[in-house]
Amino acid sequence: MSVTELVKSVSIANLANQRQAVMARVEHALTLLAEANQIALAANLGFPRIDVRQSNLVPNDTVVCGPDGTAADALNMIRRTVDAYGWDYLMDESGLRSFMDATARRAWSEQLGEGTAPEFTAQNIEATFKQIHASRGDMFDRGVIKCFSNLSWDYKTNQPFKFGKRVILKRLCDKIFGYPHNDKTNELDDLVRVFSVLDGKPEPDHRGGCYAMIQHAIKVDKATEAESEYFGVKWFKNGNGHLTFKRPDLVEQMNKILSRHYPNAIASEVR
Repeated sequence: MSVTELVKSVSIANLANQRQAVMARVEHALTLLAEANQIALAANLGFPRIDVRQSNLVPNDTVVCGPDGTAADALNMIRRTVDAYGWDYLMDESGLRSFMDATARRAWSEQLGEGTAPEFTAQNIEATFKQIHASRGDMFDRGVIKCFSNLSWDYKTNQPFKFGKRVILKRLCDKIFGYPHNDKTNELDDLVRVFSVLDGKPEPDHRGGCYAMIQHAIKVDKATEAESEYFGVKWFKNGNGHLTFKRPDLVEQMNKILSRHYPNAIASEVR
């Protein structure tokens, strides 16, 4: 599948060209500022300290362009910010983030936040999107395994060799403020994605995921439970959540995934 098919609403070539145009103008502006600074110094005139501030997606970047800093540092920071927002926009427009499991989404967010994502060029966009799409099968299985491995064996409901009818999740919601934890709802989104694919349906859009579902139930409905197509979830004052599966046939298929990865261990009983 080509990147054009994945991102039908956006011209990748045009977006990459616009990014180049933005960076060319930024570089020109910074060059002019550096020249103005040098002229001011030579003439014994003042020149302001100009801070290039951090952004939401790249929170650790703040550099100085002026007497106390270099244009090159500012240019690199601005490039990281421009690229981070470009990647974030394309991930949402393409729906590719919905293919990614919680581990992959977390790693990608860290790359954006640290400014280590690939440069936002047409070639890198094509390569990155193809790689994510090609590895969706591995992420599919990993989502099942990650959720299962994070279950607590302190509860008899959680069976150490397979998913049962119901599982108990620790720290689904914050005990004090009541809002759901992103890491836990990401794992639930992984399960919804797995259930959907096993059910022959498209991978759901992560933007309407379990965090939004639980948050809406808490804030709007003033409820302590919610339901998706594949499971019901109920949360308690201690922050834990009870997940009850609706489709035993799909749970059995998930257990076969566990068995495939751990043939002599946790899922051996369901082979």
